[in-house]
Amino acid sequence: MRVASGKVVDGQIVYEGDFPEGADVTLIADDHEAGFEVSPELKAVLLEAMAECDRGETISAADLLRELQDE
Repeated sequence: MRVASGKVVDGQIVYEGDFPEGADVTLIADDHEAGFEVSPELKAVLLEAMAECDRGETISAADLLRELQDE
């Protein structure tokens, strides 16, 4: 997973970087009117969590609940 920053210009997403034709991308919009903001640190954690899911590094809900109960 790669992270690229950009902005919308004339309705088009403009970014610095090079993705291959047909690449699947996920957008996270910095919308200050949406009701909440995340810090750069939390944004990095969320992006890493998404990358882990993409790699199949997940656990079942039952395992998660067991882990939470053990804490």
